[in-house]
This record gives sequence, C-alpha cells and structure tokens, in this order.
Amino acid sequence: MTKSDLIELLAARQNVNRRTAEEVVNTVFEAMQQALVDGDRIEIRGFGSFKVRSYQGYVGRNPKTGQEIQVEPKHLPVFKVSKNLRAQLNVDL
Repeated sequence: MTKSDLIELLAARQNVNRRTAEEVVNTVFEAMQQALVDGDRIEIRGFGSFKVRSYQGYVGRNPKTGQEIQVEPKHLPVFKVSKNLRAQLNVDL
C-alpha cells in the first residue's frame, strides 16, 4: 500500500474529497515524523510502535577494496510489531 492508496481509501471510506484526505494523511505522517525527530516513541495499539535507536560508530570495511573505514554513530527509526498484528499475520502458516 502506498501513501496515495491510503489517501484514496480514506477519501472513499469517510466520504470526503481527495484533497481533505490528503491533508489528513500528511498531518498524521508529519506529526509522527516530528515525534521521532524529537526522540519520542510512537505507539499505535494493535499495530506496533516506532522509536529511534542510537548506534555507536565502528570500524568497518569497504567490501570492494577491503579498506578499513570509520562508520559514524547514527540514529535510525525502528518498528516493533504488536502481538495482535503478529498473531493475525501468522494465522495461515
């Protein structure tokens, strides 16, 4: 599902025009993005949670040349799926 698909679905289900649905979706995504930038955790019950994880720098290797390179410390967003969603995904296995 793409952002565009989500906008179309919201417009159809809530009987609003596409422009309004797009504003709603953009507002939600912008709020989530700002929360992660601010270091906050996002929890959506029944779906999962997002948080920012910090990774320390390390010495790595360039796979082409084998030369050692210094990898800088970084912060990356991570997603953890909820138990409810995980159970739904594994029903047909």
